Amino acid sequence: MLVDRIWPRGVSKQKAAIDEWLKDVTPSSELRKRFHNDKSKYDDFAKDYEKELKGDIQRAALDKILTHAATGHVTLVTAVSNIAHSHIPTLLSALEKRKK
Repeated sequence: MLVDRIWPRGVSKQKAAIDEWLKDVTPSSELRKRFHNDKSKYDDFAKDYEKELKGDIQRAALDKILTHAATGHVTLVTAVSNIAHSHIPTLLSALEKRKK
């Protein structure tokens, strides 16, 4: 499952072997652009993204991931180069909280 808002450059959709593209669990375009303009505000970005993940559409997408995970193996795919300083830690935390 691809968990990026935009498709990774240089990767064709045919060769990617990605079953689903879950844009609804990614930061909004506005939040993503704001973060890319000032990466020093990562903590603010993470807090705002956590709030976004509480929306109805986002929670449904999180539940979709958890449903797939309950019945088999799920791989979350991203093109970010610095996982620790991206949306991924916040996404994983939200999944853990919903799993409980």
